[in-house]
Amino acid sequence: MATKKQIFLPILVLGLGIGAFVGISALKKPPEEKPALDTTPLVSVEKIQFKPMTFSVSSYGVVSSKYNTNLVSQVNGEITYLSDKFVKGGFVNAGEILAKIDASDYESDLLDAQANIASAQAALVQEKANAKVAEREWANISNGTPTDLSLRKPQLAQEIAKLKSAEAGLHRAQRNLERTIIRAPYDSLIASRDIGLGSYVSKGTSIGSLLNTDVAEVRLPLADKEIQYLEEKGLNASVTLVGNFAGNKHQWKGTIVRSEGVVDSKSRMTYLVAEIADPYGLKSDKRELRYGTYVTATINGSNAGDVTIVPRHLIVNSKVAIMDEQKTLRYKDVTMLRQDGSKVVISDGLEDGMLLITSALDYPIEGMKLALPEDKVLQKEPASTEPEQTTIAMGSED
Repeated sequence: MATKKQIFLPILVLGLGIGAFVGISALKKPPEEKPALDTTPLVSVEKIQFKPMTFSVSSYGVVSSKYNTNLVSQVNGEITYLSDKFVKGGFVNAGEILAKIDASDYESDLLDAQANIASAQAALVQEKANAKVAEREWANISNGTPTDLSLRKPQLAQEIAKLKSAEAGLHRAQRNLERTIIRAPYDSLIASRDIGLGSYVSKGTSIGSLLNTDVAEVRLPLADKEIQYLEEKGLNASVTLVGNFAGNKHQWKGTIVRSEGVVDSKSRMTYLVAEIADPYGLKSDKRELRYGTYVTATINGSNAGDVTIVPRHLIVNSKVAIMDEQKTLRYKDVTMLRQDGSKVVISDGLEDGMLLITSALDYPIEGMKLALPEDKVLQKEPASTEPEQTTIAMGSED
């Protein structure tokens, strides 16, 4: 049979344990309440601005002369004179003498032609006199009718033909004599010279080649879809050409004068031709644009009106995301006029001052709340609680 000690001892130990647990629990600091977490998505925005815009189309090409002439000899003979300017790279004016061919034989031919003219003229005068004599003789005969032969009309026609043949020979001799002098047909840059002093040339021998310096041309290839951004298919549009000269980039102005009118079978491009006046600056003080220079071209196009430009990656299914006045997500249908690289020109669907969302959204839902970085206030950590001070009362002895 259990004694009282055996019964109350476990109860006492259990009571002490419960008391200790309650005491320790009472000393614990209650858990702090944490602020509610704000999960509103942060976005970056850009204000939409509509501005007037004129389209432009980019291209490229190589500068060349509008006229390129190969000079050939039209007569035979020895080269007796060469101009000092008749060298590769030299500039000559229209009509300037480049070379001369020995003209002695052609001067003799001219004298022969002049003598033949004089002889034919004398023979014609004599034949006209003979015809008048024959006509007077037949006037005294009343019983017969004169024939053309008796009036010497065939003989007169023959002498007239001989005179015309002599005149033709004179013109030929004069022309051949003129052809012994080689002249520049226009203001030119000498591209090459194929003869030397004392060399012999015959008909068809190459003398040299000339490049016209009044007007330069550039063939500019364009994709078919780009032509829609040009007025009147680019005719008379102004062009800005950019190229290198003496190690620096420079600009020149030109004008589209024509289209070649066909699509290239290999590149599938349409070619527009731009002209640049006085490319070498011979008649003005502008910087020279040398033939053979590679240039990039910007062609002024049609007026696009008031438009805005948006990065291409922000447009999905012809829609863009914006943040409205209530700071919620909205999608707007847009009208795209043109894509130019990573940018898209938009004419309708947006309004001036709208906030375009430029950052990515993980799970976008139209109407969801959004926030800007400046709207979020950083949560500060609460100040640490100071430890409680324990006051010990010291009693005095009575």
